[in-house]
Amino acid sequence: MLRRPPSIKLFDLFGFRIGVDRSWFLILFLMIFWLSGQFRQALHSSDGVAYLTTVVTVLVLFGSLIVHELGHAIAARRQGIEVKRIDLFLFGGITQMSRDAATPSEDFKISAAGPLATFLFALVCLAVALAIVGPHRLVHAIELDGTVPITPVLLSISWLLFWNILLLAFNLVPAFPLDGGRIARAIVWRVTGEKVRGTRAAAQLGQAFAVILAGVGIWLALDGAVFTGLWLVALAFLLGQSARGALIQTTLTQRIADVRVADIMDRQPVAIPAQTPVTGALDEFFARYRWSWFPVVDEGGHFVGIARQERLQQTYDGGEGWLTVGAVLETAETSSWRVDENRPLTELLSSEPLGRFGALMAVDGEGVLRGVVTIEQVRRALQTALGSPAA
Repeated sequence: MLRRPPSIKLFDLFGFRIGVDRSWFLILFLMIFWLSGQFRQALHSSDGVAYLTTVVTVLVLFGSLIVHELGHAIAARRQGIEVKRIDLFLFGGITQMSRDAATPSEDFKISAAGPLATFLFALVCLAVALAIVGPHRLVHAIELDGTVPITPVLLSISWLLFWNILLLAFNLVPAFPLDGGRIARAIVWRVTGEKVRGTRAAAQLGQAFAVILAGVGIWLALDGAVFTGLWLVALAFLLGQSARGALIQTTLTQRIADVRVADIMDRQPVAIPAQTPVTGALDEFFARYRWSWFPVVDEGGHFVGIARQERLQQTYDGGEGWLTVGAVLETAETSSWRVDENRPLTELLSSEPLGRFGALMAVDGEGVLRGVVTIEQVRRALQTALGSPAA
């Protein structure tokens, strides 16, 4: 339930927020530093041309990672899963989804969409390279053996083609949390009918792969390829930790499999009727309870949005305290704020809105507000399941 530090927004694409973690700038610098020397030797040109080619190539490489994550994001959205952002970080990219896959079919489609996008990107690179040098000289161009005149465009495309194929092969290794591991989980889930069993099998493969990868990294570092070796060791550590976390989560999931949102929620939530004047809401609710926001319900008790003190205070200060709360509440993310009271607690473990908002409104099948579940209540339930005292 740890909340990731906010990323730096780059732009919006297809309705998704594209951002970068602060660690991304480190890998950007290292990639440019690592490649610039190689590109200078391959091009036999001025330092300026080699450096510009390096920078453009590295940026396009990260663009290919965005294409990969867009594959996941678009597939998730087609399955009805809300995706609001894609972030690049030190070891690749991550697609932030509002929930995990609910069926093996969803899991397979979302997991396979990323590698498919990378494959299509590699095909575009291949088509451009073939158009430049033809099929008979493509291998020579990639190997930079001197038999094919190397231009900045050909060098960049050849490098991008090689690395996207390599990344595609690496990502399809059936080891969690790689896409190949998630695909393997979906297959085991489909065959056995148990998501937990599929996750455990993929996570165990992930731990084994992490050990192998670390071994390769140590061997390369001792053999002189220090940077590559240390990079593989760091990546292996990340993969191993993620796989270990998945194994812990499967154990936890089994222990709380029968727990529902209704079992841990606050069944007497304080809610503001939508017809309440702004002035009355500020006096009777915000001044009394000292909370920064409250759920708002209509006459039938249906959850209709969130009232924030700051917004209501601005309305009051603007001389419109007579307006009702229902006229000024926040409704843009109403669907993100709510969760069905009968949903299993396990679904909240991967709930991005819960981590972002700190609480969700528990509603029944008719949308009537029945309770509020907070991130602290979820944590206490998990601590109880693990046999540790609540904080």
